[in-house]
Amino acid sequence: MAHRLRGKILAFIRSQRVARLATVGSSATPHNVPICTVVLSSKIYFAAERDARKVRNLQRNPRVALAFDQYSENWKRLCGAMIVGTSVVIAQGPAFRRARQALYRKYRQYSRVEPIAEGESVIVCVTPTASFCWGL
Repeated sequence: MAHRLRGKILAFIRSQRVARLATVGSSATPHNVPICTVVLSSKIYFAAERDARKVRNLQRNPRVALAFDQYSENWKRLCGAMIVGTSVVIAQGPAFRRARQALYRKYRQYSRVEPIAEGESVIVCVTPTASFCWGL
């Protein structure tokens, strides 16, 4: 069941430049990597190479956890959000191009340094099913 992101959680994750994506491999091995995300209509999108381990993991098991956090030496200011959800891998088409354009707007260097090309890259769409936050 979809979970609509709202308020402080939505504003916080939109402001973050990096999240950590957790997936599970074929031998139940955890895999956790940093990703660059964008939010469109309460869904979270990120790009990846089509044969990346995270993509292979998601094709086997679409369940994910995303952690967004902000560190401070003043621990009273620590804050973050964890989003749990299900993913769909998008290889091409209008949804791919819409998410790619949003990623290019948020991360200006993306198109120049690491272009997201149909056929070489995929876009992953995460539909949140639950969220938890701290310090927001």
